[in-house]
Formats: sequence, C-alpha cells, structure tokens
Amino acid sequence: MTDKTVASNNAPAQGEVTLLPPVNVIEDAAGITLYADLPGVSKDRLHLQVEADTLEISGEMSLEIREGMESTHAEVGSPRYKRVFSLSKELDSEKVTAEFDQGVLKLRIPKAIHAQPRKVEIRVD
Repeated sequence: MTDKTVASNNAPAQGEVTLLPPVNVIEDAAGITLYADLPGVSKDRLHLQVEADTLEISGEMSLEIREGMESTHAEVGSPRYKRVFSLSKELDSEKVTAEFDQGVLKLRIPKAIHAQPRKVEIRVD
C-alpha cells in the first residue's frame, strides 16, 4: 500500500483547507490494519471509497458556534480531510472492513488468498 496524490474533480473551494489525516499502517501475515485520525469528523461526514486498486478516505469537520457566541479568531473554518492510497495486488479490496470510534478510523484489509503464507506438507515415501 502506498500513499499517492491524485488530482480530483471535487477540489475544495478557494480558501478551504484540506488536511492529510495522520495514519498508522500495521502489517501482519493475514493483511494490514490502517488507523487514521480524523478529529471532529462525524460518521455521517466520513466517506470511504475503494475502486480497483485505490482507497480514498475523506471527511469534513464542522465547527459549530453556539448561538449568542461569535468567533474572534479562526485559522481553519471548515476543514476537509482527504488521503488516497494505492493498494497492492496482494490485498483483497473486496473484503475491507471499517470501524469508527472517537475520531479514529480503523480499516482492516486482508491479504488475498494467493498472498497469504501457507504451510506445505512434506510427504515421506
């Protein structure tokens, strides 16, 4: 799996900020687990798309200002997160699972059957 930059038709409007969410990728014999930090993003504003060998994670954060209050300083108005990865042929993109808890996205992508280690039995004649 590799991180890649892709031109997009849905680029943010001028003045909007697009952030790269930090990720950790852990590989084991059966596949990879990806953790992405998306603070302030709710489940309904989080989007995952797997197409061919590309995984795209995107989300929008909404900073609500209570009635009667006003913002006196805002460096980031309504940030968007976006990260795109190329998936290797060893991974089974049809079996991606996702969990989202307290702003942390956890994706599990298993290795394809042909890429998983297997034990070879030795016969004795």
